[in-house]
Amino acid sequence: QVQLVESGGGLVQAGGSLRLSCAASGRTFSPYAMGWFRQAPGKEREFVAAITRSGVNSYNGDYADSVKGRFTISGDNAKNAMYLQMNSLKPEDTAVYSCAARERRYGTFSYVRASDYDYWGQGTQVTVSS
Repeated sequence: QVQLVESGGGLVQAGGSLRLSCAASGRTFSPYAMGWFRQAPGKEREFVAAITRSGVNSYNGDYADSVKGRFTISGDNAKNAMYLQMNSLKPEDTAVYSCAARERRYGTFSYVRASDYDYWGQGTQVTVSS
């Protein structure tokens, strides 16, 4: 089994920055894609960013329009980890952020669709004050 654990959340003022981490543990696996989703109180979970494998050691990054230019997703294969650097944070970024991993390489896959991911972390709270 694979476990994902997020860290790095917290309280920050608008305009500030946070860096979220997602560490994978358990059996060795090579994810096809990893992503970040968030859910604010009273709202549905939404896609934030994802990295999908495009080669042996290369990935493509994709972002929701609401975070483009402010958030950067990255991965570290050696550490089996993924990161989300969040800059210029806004109060509307307040949410629980969860990381997800897709291991399967077969079947249809949409990086924005939460149900297409195989593993999920518990989430970390990000609160941006105005």
